[in-house]
Amino acid sequence: MNAPFETVRARALALLNSDARLTRKAGSFLGQCCVDPTPLSEAQSDWLNTLLERNSLPALNGGAQ
Repeated sequence: MNAPFETVRARALALLNSDARLTRKAGSFLGQCCVDPTPLSEAQSDWLNTLLERNSLPALNGGAQ
């Protein structure tokens, strides 16, 4: 089993379960990250990292999926 926040799914779930104020678009994106195993594009990784950083959660490193 993966360590906490080791995967995109774990990070997305952490954001969804936090008190973060998210837009509908961000919530939809995070939900997609939870259920779609397709690797993120560079733009998607950047967006996820931005959401994580804004909410004081660890960002993705390199190729973590």
